Amino acid sequence: MFSFLKKKKHVLTSPVTGTLLPLAKVSDPVFAEGMMGAGVAVEPTASDVYSPVEGTITTIFPTKHAIGIKSTSGKDVLLHIGIDTVELNGQGFHIHVSEGDKVTSTTLLAQVDHDYLKSQGKASTIMVLFPEEKVLPSVQEKPIAAQQEIFTLD
Repeated sequence: MFSFLKKKKHVLTSPVTGTLLPLAKVSDPVFAEGMMGAGVAVEPTASDVYSPVEGTITTIFPTKHAIGIKSTSGKDVLLHIGIDTVELNGQGFHIHVSEGDKVTSTTLLAQVDHDYLKSQGKASTIMVLFPEEKVLPSVQEKPIAAQQEIFTLD
């Protein structure tokens, strides 16, 4: 009856199909120790990368390895594709969005050539980071599908 009084649920979804990991299990200590903020990681088994939140694209790094999103809940989100992939200067990444685009969990952000990353000695792990957050709900290592809910955001 008073649906307008309901607070909209903000959800974090998996950006890619693969294995969900706690950030502490990422091989790079910069991410594992939370220096880039709290977050989660997915070891991908697919190349299509979707938006983990509903929001607006704020930044696409020139090297295409990272995308910034301002979620509709007001949180800054950084989607970081791979470890040390900044060194590839955009090779192996195809970006499908532009700064200013509105996105949802069904928006294809990028496609990643995991074979190319591997051939260059780079891990394909995808991190979803919240630079301004210290603590997020904990996650367990498990298989996950792209666009599957991980947890609800405040």
